This record gives sequence, structure tokens and C-alpha cells, in this order.
Amino acid sequence: MSDYTKSTDFASKDSLPSGNAAKIVKGTEIDTEFNNIATAIATKADLASPSLTGSPTAPTQSSGDNSTKLATTAFVAAAITTGIAAAYPVGSIYINASNSTNPATLLGFGTWTAFGAGRVLVGLNASDASFDTAEETGGSKDAVVVSHTHTATVTDSGHTHVVGVNAQAGTDGGGGAITGGTNNGITDIVNFTSNSSTTGISVSNSTTGSSGTNANLQPYIVVYMWKRTA
Repeated sequence: MSDYTKSTDFASKDSLPSGNAAKIVKGTEIDTEFNNIATAIATKADLASPSLTGSPTAPTQSSGDNSTKLATTAFVAAAITTGIAAAYPVGSIYINASNSTNPATLLGFGTWTAFGAGRVLVGLNASDASFDTAEETGGSKDAVVVSHTHTATVTDSGHTHVVGVNAQAGTDGGGGAITGGTNNGITDIVNFTSNSSTTGISVSNSTTGSSGTNANLQPYIVVYMWKRTA
């Protein structure tokens, strides 16, 4: 934008003696001054809703200033960085599904280290010894069934068959005599046959679990994880 510079020193004319031609204010002098003023004004921004062009600059306000002052790009960048940094204090975890760049470069602050390689995250549980300390680790992706024991109880007292037969005296089917007591002139024969047996039962019991490489993995998705350390 152009600044106005006065071309004629009108005040110096007052000290000149009368009759000096330079003491006269000429119309061309006045015209020149008004033209210079008009040119300078035309390059200035209006106070109300100015439309600026080029790359105008302004003072950068102090951090945290929430007044109606103009905000420069430097102020905005610093405010964004400060806000993001507050959202990621030391100890925070940053996760990205596709970009492996260190967050110090992406976010512009902090010291970050790769975190949790090959592990999933689980919330702290103060009442469970497996999860009661931050960054505590455990578990195995290779165990399918943990070691366990089955208990079986089998009772078999055997069993008996008894057969009773009544017949007249005579011979058995094999030609042998059968005898017995007498009842009203009729011989009663009672033969009893018994058979006892015990059935063997086999029980197989294992106290060790089975294992398999990569067979105990929950459904998962791989991402990049970083922890802020400073």
C-alpha cells in the first residue's frame, strides 16, 4: 500500500517576503497534493469489512489470548499444537491405522516410542491380579487348552441270574437222572442255576492341556501404536 508524501512545503512560504514569487501557492501545487492523497487513500483498506490482498501481516498475539484481536497463522498454529498436546499428555497412546510416521513429526510435539508390539490393550482392573498394574503383560497366543484334570468314579458290583425248574422224576435231556423231593406221590425236582459276572470299564484321564502355534488368537486388527514419553 502506498503512503502519502507531501510534495510542497506550504509552511515555508509564510516566511518568504512579500513579492517573492515562491510565496504564492499555485494551483498545480494544490492539485499535485490532492492527487497524491487520492492515490494513497485508494491503496488503503477500509475500516469496515476490508478486503485485503497479497500477504498482509499482523502482530502475533500471546499464547492463550482469547480476545477479539486478529489471529495470525503463527498464533493459530501454536494454539492448535498446544491444544493437541493437552489432549495427549505424557503416557498417552496414539493409534494410526495406516501411517507409521512418528507422532512427533505428525503432531509437532513430544517424544514418542513404538508401543505394544504384538499385543492388544486391556483396561486396568484393580481387583484382578492379572490386570491390576499399568503396562502389566501376560497371556499366550500359542495355548489352546490350559492344563486341567477330569475326575471319574465307576462302581460295578456284578450281577446274578437265577433259574428255577419244577419237573417229575425222570431223566434230563442228557440222559442223566433228575431227583428231588416227594409231594403227594409226585416227585418235585428243583434245579437252580446262578451266574455272576463283573464288567470291566476303562477310563482315560489327561492332566495336561494341548497346545498349538498361533491357535489361541482372538479376532484382531493390526495398527501402529505409539506412547508419549516426554
